[in-house]
Amino acid sequence: MIPFQKILAPTDFSEPSHRALEVAIELSRHFSSELILVHVVGSVPVIPTPASTTFNVPMYQQEILNDAKVSLHRLVEEKIPKPIRVRPMIIQGEAAHEIVGTAEKEKADIIVIATHGRTGLDRLMFGSVAEKVVRLSPCPVLTIPAHPDAK
Repeated sequence: MIPFQKILAPTDFSEPSHRALEVAIELSRHFSSELILVHVVGSVPVIPTPASTTFNVPMYQQEILNDAKVSLHRLVEEKIPKPIRVRPMIIQGEAAHEIVGTAEKEKADIIVIATHGRTGLDRLMFGSVAEKVVRLSPCPVLTIPAHPDAK
């Protein structure tokens, strides 16, 4: 079996990503690997508004980042067993590209990512982060179905 030294596990804090994290933890435990836990925060789109509007986009983006840091810290504390070497990361940008870029930069041996089971128009309009990661990844990608009973 391929010895995985670095396992990248993206999370969006959803239940499917928690299931994928459980698999990443098992792999990390088996291979004594470093677990790189990544959450990608999308950029807040800037929409032209009337001059009288006082919405502070940079401050809002910072609040989103701060909330993500708290959520990621909580996830590490609640879900990752102590002997696992984990490195949590918050990254800004488009999810699939940032996940792939992080895998390249960190020289990850595998990405363990959840699928969310989008179908039809929803998938056509928004695409699938997992699907893009599989297409663009420099390393193997293990996809974990959104529903435990999915086959």
